Amino acid sequence: MEVQDQESLGRWDGLGSRDASSRTAAMENIHQEVMRKVEAIGPIPAQAPLPLASGSPATSDLNDILAHLLMLSKRCPFEDVRERSIRLLRAIQDLGVRIPRPLGNGPSRFIPEKEILQVSKVDTRTQSIFEDAFAALGRLDNISLVMGFHPQYLESFLRTQHYLLQMDGPLSLHYRHYIGIMAAARHQCSYLVNLHVNDFLQVGGDPKWLNGLDEAPQKLQQLGELNKILAHRPWLLTKEHIEHLLKAEEHSWSLAELIHAVVLLTHYHSLASFTFGCGISPEIHCDGGHTFRPPSLSQYCVCDIANGNSHANHHDDLFGNQELCGEVEVLMERMKQLQECRDDEEASQEEMTTRFEREKTESMLVVTAEDEECVPSRDISRHFEDPSYGYKDFSRRGEHVPTFRVQDYSWEDHGFSLVNRLYPDVGQMLDEKFQMAYNLTYNTMATHKDVDTSMLRRAIWNYIHCMFGIRYDDYDYGEINQLLDRSFKIYIKTMVCSPEKTTKRMYESFWRQFQHSEKVHVNLLLMEARMQAELLYALRAITRYMT
Repeated sequence: MEVQDQESLGRWDGLGSRDASSRTAAMENIHQEVMRKVEAIGPIPAQAPLPLASGSPATSDLNDILAHLLMLSKRCPFEDVRERSIRLLRAIQDLGVRIPRPLGNGPSRFIPEKEILQVSKVDTRTQSIFEDAFAALGRLDNISLVMGFHPQYLESFLRTQHYLLQMDGPLSLHYRHYIGIMAAARHQCSYLVNLHVNDFLQVGGDPKWLNGLDEAPQKLQQLGELNKILAHRPWLLTKEHIEHLLKAEEHSWSLAELIHAVVLLTHYHSLASFTFGCGISPEIHCDGGHTFRPPSLSQYCVCDIANGNSHANHHDDLFGNQELCGEVEVLMERMKQLQECRDDEEASQEEMTTRFEREKTESMLVVTAEDEECVPSRDISRHFEDPSYGYKDFSRRGEHVPTFRVQDYSWEDHGFSLVNRLYPDVGQMLDEKFQMAYNLTYNTMATHKDVDTSMLRRAIWNYIHCMFGIRYDDYDYGEINQLLDRSFKIYIKTMVCSPEKTTKRMYESFWRQFQHSEKVHVNLLLMEARMQAELLYALRAITRYMT
């Protein structure tokens, strides 16, 4: 991917200002710089526009600027910047220079663009959240746009992520982004890897580290084993792994640094799950997000940038919902019956234990995906070691996942205070984010209103923890099979354990009568439950080391 140097990144800084005159001045500077670069390329023959897809450093840099302007014209939350970017692109096109156009249809390959909040049509609260995000990072990324279905959660998510990446903390800024790259690469998530490669360079990271993990400092290389185990089999983590990192002779980690690294690793493993689970598309200004080639069907017009015109063939339900009729009602009826059973009888502890072990064993046998092995590209695999290590091979060999009783070590009673002690405020932020995802409800299911969905949310959360061997003594795991059907379990298992194998067909095959916003809510639950499961194992190992 094209990597922007620090000097070129400075040109975009003023665009995130809340002050309109500062944004105007920044856009004027960009306008003048672009025009100088166009003139430097020399006269353009009248008969053909200049193809800017390759060539000298000058054209390459101009390409990057044009791609960035295209992103601003579609994604900037400030209307004045969007409009000026469109005008500037149009002026460049009028000079005979070929401008880029977006590839794909919006922020997600699974959700029609028209259903995802348009940047120009959001409520005041969401607008403010988008502006804060843009000011902090210079972009409003596709993840944020899809999470925009749930502004309360998005606000909590962005606050936490901003703190982890940019505020005071034990780790230097470039280490933080490099750990993000390592974590995302474990799941072959090129979307997140590409974002953090640029961020890593922007904060002064050494480009040589990007050639591969073996080029990074020994201290980061030592994190590779923790990254691998946490991503795929966190129950194998022991206090010896922690001791190895904290007591390395030359390149040891402090406890505070390790907590920061663990939170980053678990954050990006679970965010990779969300990215694949929602079919997040490449950012417009990144590789795969735009092209300089003209469209093959109709002549491309710059006004398409502003209007969001596209020829997408959105998924329509060809069955007219006939075969699905009643899917929601059946689920609601089961919830009602389970509630009545809860009131009438209580299973014995032995029976509850049996139901948990049965569900845990069955969850190991759920097949994640029908397709063949995903072989990571060299571009991604260089950021981590042992690409063959994953979730699937252990479950096929029938290895046993030990039971982790929440009563013995929980986030609320143990993990939260440990994180807060060693990395102040982060425990509080993570706790708010977990609670927000778990308790988020609009009391609706598809078209039905005034529905208590707490039973369903708890079943989803506890099923994910069950796959990691985590047991809540007071929960009846028999409810899971009543509420989560096979296609939904396959989706959950794939997205949580092998997210790179998630397909659009899987996304469409569960809860077919539900709205996209409800499926995004499910993905938030999956992401946060996974993060908490990984954190519990890591923090328990750290606690055991300390005691």
